[in-house]
Amino acid sequence: MTTKTPGLSERGDDASRGPALSERSDDAGRGPALSEPGLWASRRERWFPNGEWILLVALAAEMALFSVIAPNFATVANFFEISRLGVELGLLAIALTPVIITGGIDLSVGAMMGLAAILFGVAWRDWGLPLPAAAIVSLLVGLAGGGLNALLVARFGIPPLIVTLGTLSLFRGIAEGITQGAVNYTGFPARFLALGQGYLGGVVPAQLPILLAVLAGYILLLHRSVIGRALYAIGFGADGARYAGIPVNRRIGLVYVLSGVVSAGAGIIYVAHLGQARADAGTGYELDAITAVVLGGTSVFGGRGTLGGTVLGLVALAVLRNGLRLAALPSELAGVLTGALLIATIAIDRIRSLEHAKVVAHLPEDADVKNSQVAVLCAAVITGSLIVASTNVWLVRSIAGVPAGAPAAPGAAARPAPSNGKRPVIAMMPKAKGDPYFVSCRVGAEEAAKELGVELIWDGPTGLDAARQNEVIENWITRGVDVIAVAVENRAGISTVLRKARQRGIKVLTWDADAEPDARDFFVNQATSEGIGNTLTDEAARLLGGKGEFAILTGALSAANQNEWISFIKKRVAEQQSGLTLSTIRPTDDDRDKAFAETQTILRVHPNTRLVMAISAPAVPGAAEAVRQAARTDVFVIGLSLPNINKPYVHSDVVQTVVLWNTRDLGYLTIHAGMQMLAGTLAAGAQSMPGGRLGQLQIRGSEIILGPPLKFTKANIDQFDF
Repeated sequence: MTTKTPGLSERGDDASRGPALSERSDDAGRGPALSEPGLWASRRERWFPNGEWILLVALAAEMALFSVIAPNFATVANFFEISRLGVELGLLAIALTPVIITGGIDLSVGAMMGLAAILFGVAWRDWGLPLPAAAIVSLLVGLAGGGLNALLVARFGIPPLIVTLGTLSLFRGIAEGITQGAVNYTGFPARFLALGQGYLGGVVPAQLPILLAVLAGYILLLHRSVIGRALYAIGFGADGARYAGIPVNRRIGLVYVLSGVVSAGAGIIYVAHLGQARADAGTGYELDAITAVVLGGTSVFGGRGTLGGTVLGLVALAVLRNGLRLAALPSELAGVLTGALLIATIAIDRIRSLEHAKVVAHLPEDADVKNSQVAVLCAAVITGSLIVASTNVWLVRSIAGVPAGAPAAPGAAARPAPSNGKRPVIAMMPKAKGDPYFVSCRVGAEEAAKELGVELIWDGPTGLDAARQNEVIENWITRGVDVIAVAVENRAGISTVLRKARQRGIKVLTWDADAEPDARDFFVNQATSEGIGNTLTDEAARLLGGKGEFAILTGALSAANQNEWISFIKKRVAEQQSGLTLSTIRPTDDDRDKAFAETQTILRVHPNTRLVMAISAPAVPGAAEAVRQAARTDVFVIGLSLPNINKPYVHSDVVQTVVLWNTRDLGYLTIHAGMQMLAGTLAAGAQSMPGGRLGQLQIRGSEIILGPPLKFTKANIDQFDF
C-alpha cells in the first residue's frame, strides 16, 4: 500500500502543475526547459501554495489607496499602531490555523478570552494573588477549556462545530455568572498595563514580541515538524492518516489544547490593553479570527493552509479597518469590503481547483460550475461593494459641513482660524451608531458642524463594545484630529486612551456618559443624574399612587451613567418614596427585542409588578409592546426614550410618560463646546458658555449642563419631532 505525501497532495503532481515542464525541450535532448511564464508559475506555486499572492496584491492596493486618502496612514507610528491593535486577534488567528487545517473549528476562543480575563481579575483582586500567579491561573483555565474541547472532539468524536458552539456558551456563561454581568476588574498596576499600553524604545508595542514568539513557535510546529505534517495529513483524510500510523486523536487534541491556552494568553493581553477585565471580552473575535485564517488561504475543509497566509489575512483586515477610520469613511465598509475580498479569494481558489481537477480527471468544459460564471459572480459582488462604498463616501462628504467661510448662526461660538488653512476636525463617537437615541444626537451635531464650518467625523461601534471604542479612538489619535468627543460605554476602560489623546494635545470631551475626570477636559451633561433619577421615581410614584412594585430595564449592567441613575432612583425611593418596591433590574443591551423578552419574563416571574421603568431608549417601546401583547392594562410603562418612537404607545395609553432631554440639542451643544475649547474661549474655571441657538448655558465644575429633563405625555408629545 502506498500513501500520498501531504505536500504532494497539497500542490498536485507534476502533471497537474501544467504543461510547463513538458511543452518545451531543445533538440539536443537536454530535457524539458521552463518557459518564462512556466518559471513564474512554478515559483508562485512554491512561494504561494494556496493562492496567497491574490491577498498580497489586494493588500498592496489597500496600502497604496490609504496612503493617498488617509492622513498619517503611511507612517512608522501607524504601522506599529496597526500591529498593536491586532495582537489579541492575531493570537487567536494563529491558534485557529492548525485547528482548521485538521478540518476542525474552534468557536470558543473569544469566550475563553473573556473567561480568562475575568479569572485573572478575580485571582488578582479577590484572591490576593500576585500578577504572575494570576496569569498562571488564567493560562490553566485556558488549558482546562482547551482540554475539554479536545476530549469531546478527539476522544468522543463529536463534531467540533457542535462542541465549540456549546463551550462558547459555557465559557461566556461562567464569566457572566462570576460577574453577574456588571462587575469589572480595574485598578491594575502600571507595570502590568505597560504590557498592553506601553512601547519598547518608544516605538515598538510592548505586546508585539509576544505575538512574534507565539508565531515562531507555531511555525516550527506546523511547518518544520513531523507533527505539522501529520496535521496536514489528518486534514486530507483522518482515516487515511490512521492507516499511515498517525495518532490522529492525540494530534487533534493537541491543537485544541493549544488553542485554549493561547486564547487565555490573549485574554491577559486584552486586560493589559484596556485596563479592565470584563465578562464580554473577546465577543465576536472568533469570527474575525476565522475570517483572517480563511482569507489567508486555509481551506475550511482541511488539509491546506499556511501561517504566512494567516498573517497576510490578519494584516489585510487590520489595514482595511485602520485605513477606513483614518480616511473618515464609514466603518461599515470594512464588513462589506472584507466580505467582497473573502468571496473573491474563495472564487479564485475555486477556479484554480477546477482547473486542477480538469487536468487530473480530464473533466469536460461544461463542468458543474464554469470559471466564467464564478468570475461574473465575483465581479458582481465587488461592483456592488464599490457602489456601496461610493455612496457612503458621497454621504459622508455631503454632511461634512459648509465651506469654512460660511457665516455662523447668531450666537455661535467664535471660530478658530487654523494656521494651515484646514477646517478643524471634531471626531464624535456614540455608544452605538444604530441606536435611535444617538441617531437623533447626530442630527444636532451635524447642524452645529455646518453652522461653525467644521469637519465632523461620526464613528463608533454598531453595538455596545468598549474595546471597539478604544480602537476607534486610537485611530483618531493617529489621524491627529483636533477634538475627540465620546459617549462613554465603560468609564475605566476608555479613560486610559483618552489620557493618551490629551497628552498628544487633542481636546477631549465626553457627552451622554462620562469618563474619569482626569481623562477629559469637559463633560457635556444632558441632565444631572440626580435630576434624572428623581424625575423618574416621582413619576412612578404619581402613577402608582405612592405604593406598588416596579421593575427597571437598563441598557447594560456595566453602563456607568445608567448605574448612577439607578443609584439615585434607589436613594429617592428610600428617602421620599418608601411605598415603592423595586422588584428587579434587567439588562437589555440597548436592544428593543431583548427589552421585549425581558419584560415578558418580568410579567411572569414578578406578577405583582405594576410599572416598568426603562432607562434605555430602545427599551421603552420594547417593554410597551410586551405589555400591549400581554393585555396587561394594569401595568404602566415609563422611561427614558425618544418621543418619535413612542408616540403610538403613548396615544394608545400603553406608555404613560417618556422622560428625556432634547437629544438634538445634546449633539449640537457638544460640537459648540469642542469649537470653543479650540478657540480658547472655554477653559477650566469657566462658569458659563454661549451655546449658539441654545443661549447661555451653565457650567458646574467641569460639567456643561444642557438643562433639566423634559416629560412627554399624550398632551404634548406631538409637539416634538426627534
